[in-house]
Amino acid sequence: MPGREISPDEELRRRIMDFIMAAGQTLLENGAEVFRVEQTMEIMARSFHLREFHVYVLTNGIFASAGTAEISEVRNVPTRTTHLGRVAAVNALSREIAAGNMTLDEAESRLVLARRIPFPKDGVQLVSGMSGAFCFALIFGGTLRSALAAALAGFLASGYLLMCERHELPGGFRKISCAALITLVCILGCDLLGTPASHAIIGSLMILVPGLLITNSMRDIIYGDTNSGVNRIVQVLLSALAIAMGTAAAWHITSSLYGQTAASTLSYPFWLQAIAIAVACTGFVILFNVHGWGRCLCALGGVVTWMAYLLCGELGLGPYGANFIAAAVAAVYAEGMARARKYPVTSYQVISAVPLLPGAGIYYTMSLGLNGSTQLALQRGFATAGIAGSIAAAILLVSSVVRLFTAQRKK
Repeated sequence: MPGREISPDEELRRRIMDFIMAAGQTLLENGAEVFRVEQTMEIMARSFHLREFHVYVLTNGIFASAGTAEISEVRNVPTRTTHLGRVAAVNALSREIAAGNMTLDEAESRLVLARRIPFPKDGVQLVSGMSGAFCFALIFGGTLRSALAAALAGFLASGYLLMCERHELPGGFRKISCAALITLVCILGCDLLGTPASHAIIGSLMILVPGLLITNSMRDIIYGDTNSGVNRIVQVLLSALAIAMGTAAAWHITSSLYGQTAASTLSYPFWLQAIAIAVACTGFVILFNVHGWGRCLCALGGVVTWMAYLLCGELGLGPYGANFIAAAVAAVYAEGMARARKYPVTSYQVISAVPLLPGAGIYYTMSLGLNGSTQLALQRGFATAGIAGSIAAAILLVSSVVRLFTAQRKK
């Protein structure tokens, strides 16, 4: 079979190396974990008999060599986006290559098709951001009026992020300026509608919370890539700081004009929260570019996770315990679905855990700090960090147990 020679000549080895590097780059720049990039590249190299293949992947680069280092390549991956559909396509491609059902020519053609899977149309992304912000504002206890303001903010924020991506603006600037835009729109909109802005801001900020980074950092650490995991954790912290800075700047500008009004938190029936979570998670599924039946199953994971969280609250568990158990449920669901459908676990894990992301904690920490309540702000900040730690610990625990069980079955 062409491209499957036991001892490929030099020209063919270089062609195989180029293909493997392109596949790894496609995974890395579209949101795959570092360990997944390395594993996929190693599987492809073994399948095409590229001997003595070694690869080292960072969050922004790939280093690989084959043979006695007579073939080596470096790929810089300076820009990354989120397109889990492309990740899934390359993952499926690697499975077929490993099964021996594909020539190099066919694999190269399939990779080109995977790299060309389009992003959703701009209008679809705008509606997704709008619906996600609207539903999360309700889930976090806002009124219908505050949810409408959040929908407007989500719509404008999604459009602004699309513009920033086209002009290749720096990521830190995007986060700060978009958080400021969201806060300004929510404050102005809620003032016109006669309702406090807190829940509208929190619901809209969920668009910016780095859920994929949190998930990938934990999974990289589990698989022994501590450097990449810590690197991603630092990115998460910087993203949270950027969101807080943008929100604080807009809040400071408008506080002298509109003041700061305390908002009461409403509680909605379980069934209504389930519908809202399903719609919100569907918006994120579209934004993260999940395709096929995976969209419905990912959104269902978000509903299951949130119902587990609410049930823990009804049983009297505190925020740390409730978030830990709900995150564990999300991780079990993600691992099960990934194996049942032979699909990357990242898609299910990220979307299922979206309802638990501590966007409200970031907002309230910033709000207390601006009000001069430094001690309360520190307490809220530590509590938010504790919740994030509980979620991370649950993901680590479940993924580690699954990995151990899988390793035992292979023996």
